[in-house]
Amino acid sequence: MHPPPIQRLVTELGKLPGIGARTAQRLAFHVLRSSDEEALALADAIREVKARIGLCEVCFNLADGPRCRICQDARRDPELICVVEEPQDVIPIERTHEFRGRYHVLGGALSPIDGIDPEDLKIGELYARVEDGEVREVVLATNPTTTGEATALHLAEGLRGRAPDVAVTRLASGLPVGADLEYADEVTLGKALSGRRAL
Repeated sequence: MHPPPIQRLVTELGKLPGIGARTAQRLAFHVLRSSDEEALALADAIREVKARIGLCEVCFNLADGPRCRICQDARRDPELICVVEEPQDVIPIERTHEFRGRYHVLGGALSPIDGIDPEDLKIGELYARVEDGEVREVVLATNPTTTGEATALHLAEGLRGRAPDVAVTRLASGLPVGADLEYADEVTLGKALSGRRAL
């Protein structure tokens, strides 16, 4: 239907998450209509991010050097570690401006069905950080999914066995602010009830 270079661009764009065939085609034609400078700037940005961005040697967040900016920040509390599944999970937590500790990115969640075992994640590296003796609390901020919950339970058990003096906490879950009870599902409402607190 299209000349091979356009079809190749549509195919590659269609591999991006959340991009269907029609959106990929629309994006391809947008690139085609763009000036050479704009199109080459996009290509250069993709090339640069692939060449320069790696994982932090401490927390495995995205970094453009050996350590990420959060691990380099002396104002961050090294005794407080927030464990997340993926680097993009750091962003919403940072946007709250409530967390002043450091992070540990696992690189996924446990899922034996998908062949993701503890050895496939950065769990051993987390245990090593905690066993160093500097950490007082680990906040488990894995996603509230089946795999995220299983990962949190696995980590909590492993951390208690290796460092009993370290507090292991889990992000609270329940009703979002502004939500109506009639629209809440049973699991969310159940979590809200079990996690209730005194006023």
